[in-house]
Amino acid sequence: MTIHEFTAEQWLPIPRDELFSFFADAANLEALTPPWLKFSIITPVPIAMRPGALIDYRLRVRGVPLRWRTEITAWEPPVRFVDEQIRGPFRRWIHEHRFEPRDGGTLAVDRLRYAVPGGALINWLIVRHDVARIFAFRTAKLRERFAAARSVPG
Repeated sequence: MTIHEFTAEQWLPIPRDELFSFFADAANLEALTPPWLKFSIITPVPIAMRPGALIDYRLRVRGVPLRWRTEITAWEPPVRFVDEQIRGPFRRWIHEHRFEPRDGGTLAVDRLRYAVPGGALINWLIVRHDVARIFAFRTAKLRERFAAARSVPG
């Protein structure tokens, strides 16, 4: 099984605790997910985020309806947390979210390790582009929500 990696970094002008709190509320994930995925959380909210917490979702990937279940496997407020796919479209999905104080704000780092059915060819043809588009959408939404609220340090 080939493991692919994707990393996205974004600096936001808010304190780490505030950004972590936003991510700690699973309901906010819907706002960060592109509408073309028709994403919704099935698990009743609020969800008590902790190691072992399970979250179920519905979404569409390229029009195909799917169910997805993730487990929170690491929970270290306000530094990091990890969600791993238990059931879903990937052969493996491990998403680490890190929050680092930086220049009067917070650097949010997403590190994704994943494997896809069909291996490297399917990743190259389809999946890596989809992942990049999803994270580009997320970056824009986070910037829209937080960057406009405060001025960038000079």
